[in-house]
This record gives sequence, structure tokens and C-alpha cells, in this order.
Amino acid sequence: MLADFISPIAPIAQSDRVPGFEPGGYRFKSCSVRILYFMQDVSPISIFQHTQKSYAEAVAARLGRGRQHAMLLYAKWFQEGTVEGLREAVEPQAVKLVDEMLGTTDFVLPGVAGERLEGETKKFLLRFSDGLESESVLIPMESGTTLCLSSQVGCQMGCAFCETGRMGLVRHLKRDEIVAQVFYARFVLGAAVRNIVFMGMGEPFDNYDEVMGAVRILTEPSGLGFGPSRITISTSGRVDGIYRMIEDADPALNLAVSVNAPCDEVRTRIMPVNRKWNMAALKKAMQDYCAHPRREIFAEYVLIQGVNDSLEQADMLAEYLQGLRVKVNLIPYNPQSKDRFAPPSHEVRENFLKRMRDLGYQTLLRGAKGQKIMAACGQLGNVQLRKQLRKVGQFSSEKVDCET
Repeated sequence: MLADFISPIAPIAQSDRVPGFEPGGYRFKSCSVRILYFMQDVSPISIFQHTQKSYAEAVAARLGRGRQHAMLLYAKWFQEGTVEGLREAVEPQAVKLVDEMLGTTDFVLPGVAGERLEGETKKFLLRFSDGLESESVLIPMESGTTLCLSSQVGCQMGCAFCETGRMGLVRHLKRDEIVAQVFYARFVLGAAVRNIVFMGMGEPFDNYDEVMGAVRILTEPSGLGFGPSRITISTSGRVDGIYRMIEDADPALNLAVSVNAPCDEVRTRIMPVNRKWNMAALKKAMQDYCAHPRREIFAEYVLIQGVNDSLEQADMLAEYLQGLRVKVNLIPYNPQSKDRFAPPSHEVRENFLKRMRDLGYQTLLRGAKGQKIMAACGQLGNVQLRKQLRKVGQFSSEKVDCET
């Protein structure tokens, strides 16, 4: 039975806690299931890597049977967070088959490095088998709880206003590590997650295949069951990724683009990606994206004092976005570990907001949530990890040239 190899969630060991985080994280134990895999001399099938169909096919290929029962197991796991009671629910002659499926499937979640809470905003860290960690944030919104996911540990895009950019790219997350963030939020923390945004650590289009693989799992109707319209992919402006999304993504999947400046001069200063794909190339990609009648774009704009927050720049931004189906999200700059910038005053923010609305754009000024626990937009990232890994040379060799 599941209890034979996945224990009830147990308190994380004191030695595994991350300094600065409150105790009380959880992990799933997995020692006996790993012994089972060793004895069988086969690798386990990670359920977090699969859609319902691909999991059933993997089980059938491994056992030579069991496709339909594997689909039942998959649905129960992702809809209820457990497979307890499955053996009792199937016909007696299928109990042995269910036991075989349980024995060959890896249900193990990453360990939990810590959790921090500010009001109803919660940041949690998951620690993977190599010791690296992702940061995820649960954010209460009027429309329901939003879960902000990470697609990488660190980020190579180097945006000047982003803490994650200071880490550099450590490594990409695999699709099961992305899906695990959602599973943990829903079934361990008990969060009623309504919307998912890929706006945590990393540039999702740097890790396109794994991100889209995770999206297919998240939108599995017989699994976690998120509608594509409840998921948003955010990019700093990778034009090649936008075109890939045009070609193969569900039109209902949302796209957010970090514009953050009204002209190339300002954008290049704060976003190195603009050296490769300037604002003209970015707008062409956004126009092509919006050619589909069901597609629109969230234009993200971080307001930075004295950099991009004047009314003249609001006028320039409005002109730049002309002809696109966009909703504008204004995000006041959030403090970093070492600040190069400052947020504009309340009056400046409101004036910028009013000007964009007066010019005909549906515009929202986003409130700051989770600043004190470094969970707000642009604040995620473990700079100390970067320093530690630099000493031993443990960085991803995968790079994207953002120079002209």
C-alpha cells in the first residue's frame, strides 16, 4: 500500500531548515520505495512527469498490462493527493496489479526547505535531490489564490531590477519539479489555487520544453485540471519563445510580456535582452501573437523612480502598445538585497495609472504583497547560493546570447 513507502508528512529535520525561515516545513519519506527500486534494478516512473495517457502507457510498457487501472491511479493521485483506498476500490483480481503499479511508481515530493508568511501571502521553498531550491509564492487575489511558479533556479537574463537576475542561471527545472510546486501548494498546504503564473525564478522561454511539458500535465482534465486560461507564461521578451508559443500553445494560454520601458534606450539599460530583440522586434512578435482572435497580452511594466515613470514616458508607452490587444499591469519597483533603484511616489504611480487609462488602456496598478518576506515581484532569488556555487564552479553551461 502507499503507506508502505510514503509516510505521512513529517516535520523537516532541523539541519535541513533554511536560515531565516520559520520551522515547520514538511517532506515525504521515501527510503523503502528506493530500496524496492534497487531490488528491481529498474528506475521508477515519476508520476509528476506524466499526463494521464503517458503515465498509463509507461505503466503498460513496464508491466505488460494495467493501462486502465493506471489511469484510475493517476486521476486519484492528482485529484485527491493520495491513492489510499484504491486497492479497496478495484475488483479483487486487480489488487495485485495495483500493488505492482504502486511499487513501480515514484510519488516522492521534493523536501521542503522552509516557509515564510506575510499576511495571507506565503513563500515556500522546495529542495531537490541535488540540494538546489525553487521558490514559489501563494498570493491571495480577488479572483482567488494565485500560485507563482519558478521555472529555473536563478536566471540568466540579468534584468537590473530583479533579485533573481543577480543569481545568474544555476540550472533549469524539470517538468516534474515544476508540477511538484503545484501539488505541494494544493495538497500539503491545502491552498485552493485558482490561477498559475510562471513569474517566479527564471525565464520560462529559456526552459520552453519543460515548461510546456509541465503545462500539459497541469491542464490534464483527469489530473490537476487547470484550464489553459488559468495559466500565464511570462517572458522578459524572448521573441523566439513567443513565436514557438504561437505555433504550438493552446490559444487560451495567457502570455505576459515584461515591457518595462517606452523606448530602446531605457529598456536596454535595465533589460539586457533588448540588445538581441529590440522593442521593434518585440512588438512585431506581439502583433503576430495577437493575430489569433482569442489571444491577448498582459504588458508588465515595473515602475522605477526617475527611470521610466514620467507622464511623457506613459505617452510613449501608450503609443508603443497601439494596435495590440493588451492589458497593462503597473508594478511599483520592490526593494532588493542591494537596491540600485527606488519605487516612485504614490502620486507618481497614480498619475501614470490615470494617464494610461485616459489613453484608452485597461490598466491595473498592482499592490505590493510579500515584500517583507522577499516574495513580491522581482524579489525571489538566493544570492548566497550564487556565491557558494561560484566557489565550486557549479553553474549551468546552457547560455543564451543576449548580445547583438
